[in-house]
Amino acid sequence: MAYDKELAAAIKAASLAARLCRKVQKALLQSDVRSKHGRNKSPVTVADYGSQALVSFVLQQEFPGEFSLVAEEDSNDLRKDGGGEIVERITKLVNESLTSDGSYGVSLSSEDILKAIDSGKSEGGSQGRHWVLDPIDGTKGFVKGDQYAVALALLDSGNVVLGVLACPNLPLTSISFAHPHSPNNEVGCLFFAEVGRGTYMQPLDGSSTVKVQVSAVENPEEASFFESYEAAHSMHDLSSLIAQKLGVKAAPIRMDSQVKYGALSRGDGAIYLRFPRNGYREKIWDHAAGSIVVTGNTNLS
Repeated sequence: MAYDKELAAAIKAASLAARLCRKVQKALLQSDVRSKHGRNKSPVTVADYGSQALVSFVLQQEFPGEFSLVAEEDSNDLRKDGGGEIVERITKLVNESLTSDGSYGVSLSSEDILKAIDSGKSEGGSQGRHWVLDPIDGTKGFVKGDQYAVALALLDSGNVVLGVLACPNLPLTSISFAHPHSPNNEVGCLFFAEVGRGTYMQPLDGSSTVKVQVSAVENPEEASFFESYEAAHSMHDLSSLIAQKLGVKAAPIRMDSQVKYGALSRGDGAIYLRFPRNGYREKIWDHAAGSIVVTGNTNLS
């Protein structure tokens, strides 16, 4: 089954969200950062909420009768006392993004934004279609000015059938032999994949799409590997031990977020090692989009 309409909508939604996030990151203010309570201690930003509201709105416009979204954020904190100013900023950002696109001709209210954010409360399941979104994967990287991604996937009957990774700070050229944050590289990539059709990459502006392939390196001594930047998420010592056992000689490339999946899909490295620490709970939005971007031609359950 082809998912042409769904893929086009996902690319559009993720692209708009990435542009919103890029705009906020450039003018990041300390007041943008709000503490998130619970096990996940990463910060939540204005861009995080804005990204989710924007993606939710676009997908609901394109698929009004069959919309289910499993996403990371909800509006609980925003509805508390003191959240009004941030909601106003989110609303302004989302409306500016929609105006720049010109497709919908609407102006959303603050309540519209909060409802769009809360549309991500679906629990998904093995029946029907469900979108899966991490509005900003790698929020710590985002706050630091480093790598992050807008990660959007579609599940159909429990299978990941398409995925989009918008990576605003990832260089368009390979980072195999360069620092992933080099100021000399043009940045801003979008990866997309549909089951059975391979993986493609394009600049965030949508020009010059190219098909990408994973690394052909088979000798571990010639391979490089990715791992999480945050030691709190992944056991670097175990990754190092496994790399040593495999004979990998290159130092690890450490980056925040599912950007690693995008870089892996175009052959910037050959291995991705991730071993979560005890107590760290993986969520479906942490891997759904990235997994199909890497596999490209494989149906994942």
